[in-house]
Amino acid sequence: MYKNRILSKRLLRMMEHFPVTVLSGARQVGKTTLLKHLFPAYDYVVFDPSIDLEGARRDPDLFLRNHPSPLILDEIQYAPELVAAIKRAVDRNGAVAGQFVLTGSQQWQVLQTLSESLAGRAVFLDLQGFSLQELAGTESCWLNHWLDNPDQFLSISRDAAYYEGDLRAWLWRGCLPGVQELPDDLTGDFWAGYHRTYVERDARLIGEIQDWHEFGRFVGLMTALTAQEINYSQLGREIGIAPPTSKRWLRILEATYQWFALPAFSGNPVKRVSSRPKGHLADTGLACYHARMSAPAMLASHPLYGALFETAMVRELLKQAAFSGMAASWHHWRSSGGAEVDLLLEKDDILYPFEFKLSSNPGKRDGSGIAAIRAAYPKRKFAKGAIVCAVERPRWITEDVIAIPWNLL
Repeated sequence: MYKNRILSKRLLRMMEHFPVTVLSGARQVGKTTLLKHLFPAYDYVVFDPSIDLEGARRDPDLFLRNHPSPLILDEIQYAPELVAAIKRAVDRNGAVAGQFVLTGSQQWQVLQTLSESLAGRAVFLDLQGFSLQELAGTESCWLNHWLDNPDQFLSISRDAAYYEGDLRAWLWRGCLPGVQELPDDLTGDFWAGYHRTYVERDARLIGEIQDWHEFGRFVGLMTALTAQEINYSQLGREIGIAPPTSKRWLRILEATYQWFALPAFSGNPVKRVSSRPKGHLADTGLACYHARMSAPAMLASHPLYGALFETAMVRELLKQAAFSGMAASWHHWRSSGGAEVDLLLEKDDILYPFEFKLSSNPGKRDGSGIAAIRAAYPKRKFAKGAIVCAVERPRWITEDVIAIPWNLL
């Protein structure tokens, strides 16, 4: 059954104003399903790395002549020769909106070429796995309410809805559409197939990886490092991979939307702070597969539980920001003394600190990182802080730090 994607409205609005719209995201994240649902009348072509479909790579202009717009071109990275032909077609047709919709599952050279060649003609949008709102069938997002009026957040959220699913089951299953309706005993098979297809096909093609077995081990290593700072000089040594190779392979994970990193917040600190980015795996379901967790209950005593919760909540806030097209930058922060803030949103020169805790009864001590960053940057403007955790309802734990339920919609 089709689930509504909150980004649909933003996608439709973009297509009303731009000739080319590029929808990017990881494999099996739902790009094709979304586009076929929204645009059933569009001509649709999907490309394959091993087949030059209808001579698209050999004669791209003739291909487009046989497939006049409006046209959806799926997995455009496998037909890079079409980019210049699309530019010629757009220039020939004029700035008519909604001519082409392109999809891609990598941020590699093709999408970079698209952004350069189609500057002013194309707009880009990333699709991610289901958000909690999409799983619950609602479009209400608490982040905007929090940013707009923190002091009134309790009254605003009093009648808010909550995602009713279990936290451990949500983390263990992950957010990809294809895994949502599977019984628990087949969920591991889904992720095994996903990993195998990604490692043996997608990553090998994009990065010219010869030893795909070693790369598969590297993917498993990175799942264990989610929500940790990235030490490039040590990366990969645990499994015998040289740091330069590990760094290149990590770029491949990022380019294929399997990994993302939060840069360290800098500025003019009073105290020394870490400059290392903090990395996160894109989907906790894949991490649980690599950690050999056969059921959600295994998370309760697993050392990765807290890290996976942080990763999932960071991703949720990024999804909520994307729904509204929010112009913001995202960071993490850690001082030399060990104080840290898991996520720092910077918007309109205001800093919004977030912490993520599994606790159901957070106290003042849980907000110590938020207090530390305020003290380190006395000249910066900070909003009230938030601790996203397992409380049942939002409540203030200090005058300027609130506890927010992880499943608030």
